[in-house]
Amino acid sequence: YCFLLLVFYVVMIHSGYTGYPFPTAPPVDPFAKIRVDDCGKTKGCFRYGKPGCNAETCDYFLSYRRIGADVEFELSADTDGWVAVGFSSDKKMGGDDVMACVHDDNGRVRIQHFYNVGQWAKEIQRNPARDEEGVFENNRVTCRFKRPVYVPREETIVDLHLSWYYLFAWGPAIQGSITRHDIDSPPVSERVVSIYKYEDIFMPSAAYQTFSSPFCLLLIVALTFYLLMGTP
Repeated sequence: YCFLLLVFYVVMIHSGYTGYPFPTAPPVDPFAKIRVDDCGKTKGCFRYGKPGCNAETCDYFLSYRRIGADVEFELSADTDGWVAVGFSSDKKMGGDDVMACVHDDNGRVRIQHFYNVGQWAKEIQRNPARDEEGVFENNRVTCRFKRPVYVPREETIVDLHLSWYYLFAWGPAIQGSITRHDIDSPPVSERVVSIYKYEDIFMPSAAYQTFSSPFCLLLIVALTFYLLMGTP
């Protein structure tokens, strides 16, 4: 037995064997950037913020597209906490199915499922999300996930083949738990959204709404005319 063991050892040395190799982890694919040139063509998009903003510069960005029996969502917001979309039968918070991407203390971005009970978001253990990925870079939370179009009838998970108002929100997180959204009145889609219709919709943030309102434009024109004409 000892002789056979010695022969095996000599053969291994001459063959260059140096021991059992340690298994290596598979490479992790980097997060693919969100493409905005597909908006309105192969996916629907909502942009909130400065005119002309994209997925990396908007205050809030969301896209959706159908892939087989699923809908793929992409979300991004200017926050270090969380970004979410809610599916609602009206434009008000309460009784809504919510998907949120949450940046935790370990640097990961997790996709969580919530149900709005009044003004409070309750986490639901049954999470319809799959193929989840997310990243926190440049003080932005960005994520991508899929969820089924059709689901068994349940109060906390809506069927996406029906049209819903989309509620857009983002805000800070404390130890991986979401807190109140950043603005008092988060943006809401003007009308119900159908996953079968791809649009590219821009919603100006509050700063740009002020200067784009008809009343403000009329006031600017009036003041300009007054200054040009002078005072008596």
